[in-house]
Amino acid sequence: QVQLVESGGGLVQTGGSLRLSCAAAGIDFSLNALTWHRQAPGKQRELVAYITGGGTTTYADSVKGRFTISRDNAKNTVYLQMSSLKPEDTAVYYCAAGRNVARRDYWGQGTQVTVSS
Repeated sequence: QVQLVESGGGLVQTGGSLRLSCAAAGIDFSLNALTWHRQAPGKQRELVAYITGGGTTTYADSVKGRFTISRDNAKNTVYLQMSSLKPEDTAVYYCAAGRNVARRDYWGQGTQVTVSS
């Protein structure tokens, strides 16, 4: 059974930092591309960042220079380090895994991030 479980969300002030984690089970983790998405109330889910099996990373323009995605294949975990947070970063953050960056075969349940002004 495949599971992706996010953690690390919470309430933080503008300018603060959070690190999200997504622990995976039931997949060949090292072969999967991993993505972080977010969905704010009333808005569509958007891609925040992804990391390929080979470690190549890409970021949405809105988070470039502030967020860092990384993966630890030994722990089957992908991280999203978020710094210089802004109120517009408030959203539910989801991780996803797929056989390549175009695929979202599995999703986590999401973790809430709230940035207060």
